[in-house]
Amino acid sequence: MFVDQAKIFIKAGDGGDGAVSFHREKYVAAGGPDGGDGGRGGDVVFQADDNFSTLIDFRYKRKYCAERGQNGSARRCTGKSAPPLVIKVPRGTLIRDAATGRIIADMSSDEPKVVAKGGMGGKGNAHFATSTRQIPRFAKPGYQGESMEIRLELKLLADVGLVGYPNVGKSTLISVVSAAKPKIANYHFTTLTPVLGVVRIDDERSFVMADIPGLIEGAGDGVGLGHEFLRHVERCRLIVHVVDVSGMEGRDPREDLKIINGELARFSPELAERPQIVAANKCDMASQEQIDSFRSFIEEQGLPFLCISAATTQGTDLLIKKIAEQLETLPPIREYEPEPISAEELGKMSAQKKFTVTVEEGIYFVDAPWIQPVMRTIDPDDYSSLQYFQRVLINSGIIAELERQGIKEGDTVCLEGFEFDFVN
Repeated sequence: MFVDQAKIFIKAGDGGDGAVSFHREKYVAAGGPDGGDGGRGGDVVFQADDNFSTLIDFRYKRKYCAERGQNGSARRCTGKSAPPLVIKVPRGTLIRDAATGRIIADMSSDEPKVVAKGGMGGKGNAHFATSTRQIPRFAKPGYQGESMEIRLELKLLADVGLVGYPNVGKSTLISVVSAAKPKIANYHFTTLTPVLGVVRIDDERSFVMADIPGLIEGAGDGVGLGHEFLRHVERCRLIVHVVDVSGMEGRDPREDLKIINGELARFSPELAERPQIVAANKCDMASQEQIDSFRSFIEEQGLPFLCISAATTQGTDLLIKKIAEQLETLPPIREYEPEPISAEELGKMSAQKKFTVTVEEGIYFVDAPWIQPVMRTIDPDDYSSLQYFQRVLINSGIIAELERQGIKEGDTVCLEGFEFDFVN
């Protein structure tokens, strides 16, 4: 099964928590705090792999989570950082933010791309010792790793794209000029998936040709198979438009050319500007009058015209030569640049540390999920630990909001299930 789109959830590993520990050794009095830092969480890394040709594996597994960093330990020992989670995808896969459509990475090169970064490890209590706070009984929790839902979209890496109506001979053409072996039959939509073939020019030169199936009128709006596979033409440097010049199926080759070019333009205006060669196929079954009439029509539009018969290989060598000459003048296959984070996304990221305060029956309920990792490291019986907790509440604006809503000393605050009396 050819699958060229998938949606998955990825999460980088959280950082390990810092340790709360005190040095204990014979003959060493008051050794002091020696809690180590937590290890870094694992990144989520994507790697292009030529052994994969579809995204079908992502239909069955949709959640990918990297490992968490190890917690710190005594004697200032830092926890072990987690290894990266490497996800292999077919070459040519675009990685997009599922919520906004923003391009995060284009997996066209061999360079691995870090899409989600692991969280940093938390600081151990050894970092919080001062002349006035010699016994800190708290440490910082590990930072959370990045997480997001992403959309994978495969756009085939091909130099040349064969387009045209079904049954005009595209599959036959790619089978005679390359080693590709698509299914060939005398009915529409024989080819149901894009087919790639490597065309050898000589010992040192070659190019990749793709047979794009399913283009009919309305393809840009999803009619037929065109909407599914038009995206695979977007990277092509050159388009070879295969037309049945014989008209043996009762269609006018002029109208066929206009309709398919119209669908390409509707799908992407950039495609309408792509260099194009018109290959008039089935010339062995057409009259000279049909060929000359169609040649005049194509030349009036300023497009290169070649008369071929894929079934008998007539003119195919000349077509390959013409394609190779034109490719030498064209830029390399397009690679998409990562897009910057929009203002809307930045707003959502800053909103992740927001909180709400509601009052019910005299109790002030604070909803702030982001503070839960901080609360894991707080020791309610230790004064310095509570001081640290109070600074977090002040810096985040929670204290100011409680005071704005009229809280008084002695009132009860419920923060993510943890209750305490407010002290001014």
